[in-house]
Amino acid sequence: NFQCIAYDNKYNAAEGTKVAQTLLKKDNVKFVSGSLGTAPVRAMQSLTEREGVLMFTTAWGPTIKGPQYPLTFTQMNTPFELVEPLLKYIKQANPSIKTVALLNPNDATGQDVEKIARKVWESLGVKVVASDWYERGTTEFQPIAAKLANMKADVVDLGAAPPPDAGRVFKELKALGWKGVQVVEAGTGAEGLISTGGDAADKTYLGAAVNFEDPNASALQKRLNAGVTKETGESMNSVQIGFYDAVVALKVAMEKAQSTDPKAVAKVLPDIIFDSVYGKTGFGGKDTYGSPQQILVPVIVTQVDGTKLKQVQLLENAELAKRLSAAK
Repeated sequence: NFQCIAYDNKYNAAEGTKVAQTLLKKDNVKFVSGSLGTAPVRAMQSLTEREGVLMFTTAWGPTIKGPQYPLTFTQMNTPFELVEPLLKYIKQANPSIKTVALLNPNDATGQDVEKIARKVWESLGVKVVASDWYERGTTEFQPIAAKLANMKADVVDLGAAPPPDAGRVFKELKALGWKGVQVVEAGTGAEGLISTGGDAADKTYLGAAVNFEDPNASALQKRLNAGVTKETGESMNSVQIGFYDAVVALKVAMEKAQSTDPKAVAKVLPDIIFDSVYGKTGFGGKDTYGSPQQILVPVIVTQVDGTKLKQVQLLENAELAKRLSAAK
C-alpha cells in the first residue's frame, strides 16, 4: 500500500518551494504522484531531481521535460498533445470561422498555452486578432470581455483559464451581445463553467474534460467517478485521473524493476504498458521532448450541451496505437 500525503502549492512558485521542502526534508517522500502548475512544479523539480525523487506532474510547461530531467513524468495531456487535434476538430466542425481572440492567465502555464494555440490557429488559416492576459484571482471580467467583444472575432479561445473564470468571461460576452465559438483548452469539466456562466456556457468546447455518462464509459471510469462525485460534488476530471494513473504506473514499474528505488523505477517507466483510466497506455513523447516522459492518452473533445457535458470526439494517440499494435 502507498501512504498518501497532500499539500496545497497555491499554484505559485514560492509555495511550491515550501511544499517541496516539506515533502522531501520532513516527510522523506521518494515519489510525488501528482503536482499541479508549471511555476510551482519548476520550483519543486529543482529539488526532486537533485534529491533523487521521482515526480509525476500535470503541469503543461514543456520546459519541465527532457533528458536533463530523468525523474519527471507528465501524467495528462499537455498543449503539445491536445491543442492541435482539438483546434483542428473545431475548425472542421465550424469551417466558416476566420478570426480568433485569445485570453489567458498571465503566468507560465498561460504563456505556454498561448504560444501553441496561436501557432495552431494560424496554421489552420484562422487570424489571431487579439491576445490578452489577466491575473489569476480576477473576479471582474467586464472590462476584459468588452475588449474581446469589440474585436468581433468568430472564436474566443480562453486557453488555460480555469472553468469558473471562463464561465464569467462568457457570461459577460453574452451580455454584450457577442455570439461565436467558445473554446477552453484547459476546460476540465462543465460544472465550474456552468456555475459561473449559466446558459452562456452552452456549446463551449473543452479540451481536458471527460464525460463519464457517455455510453462507452468503462466500469472503472464509472466507479472512480462515483467516488469523486460523492466526495467533491463534481465529476472526476482529467487532472484527478492523472493522479490515479500515476499510482498505477508506479506499481507496475516497481514490479518490473523489482525495486522501490526512484531511479530504478524511472528507468523502466518508459518500457511499461499499464491499465490507465483510459485503457492500456504507456509513456512516450521522445520526438517532442527528447525523452519518453509523457503519458500517452487520447484527446477527448467535449462540449457543453445545456447543463450537460457531451463527448463529441475521441482522438486516439497515434504513438500509443503504434506501440500497442507492435506489442501484439
